[in-house]
Amino acid sequence: MQAPLGSNALYPHFVVVTDLVKRTALAEFYKRAWDAYLSTPGSITSFHFEDSIHEAHMPRVIDSAAYLAEHLAEVPALVIPCITPRVDGLPLWAQAGFWGSVLPASWSFMLAARARGLASAWTTLHLAFEEEVAAVMDINHAEVMQAAMIPVAYSRREDFKPAYREPIQKFTHWDSW
Repeated sequence: MQAPLGSNALYPHFVVVTDLVKRTALAEFYKRAWDAYLSTPGSITSFHFEDSIHEAHMPRVIDSAAYLAEHLAEVPALVIPCITPRVDGLPLWAQAGFWGSVLPASWSFMLAARARGLASAWTTLHLAFEEEVAAVMDINHAEVMQAAMIPVAYSRREDFKPAYREPIQKFTHWDSW
């Protein structure tokens, strides 16, 4: 709760799901969204990179994402960060304030989890079924907007290390684009 807040007042909410029945229901929505996503232009399977190291990592990333889609119900905790009120139809500057509260808080949570030996992933595919997920979780869909779903578990790998990222110089622009 020490992350920056939009207007120093826009607190995010977190729904932590450990109940197996609810995790299974959420996993079914996620799997349906994953299957639909794979057949859309712009899905992860269509990404290609000039950076050869980045390109070489993509099959493993895709395999990992597919594994998550198949096994999401087995993850011991799913965290759904939310914002209220909903930002549908608000001006972009107002939406940025709300998103600017939930995103840093969620990221801080993910970093804190990692420091304690837990793996997590930022996922959003379930939002294709946001209203249905809200019904399963007793979230008031008219007032509350889900931002993501963060699976949290102990990593099965012991050699967990930072992911490869392309050089920062490629993405940093000084004084103009």
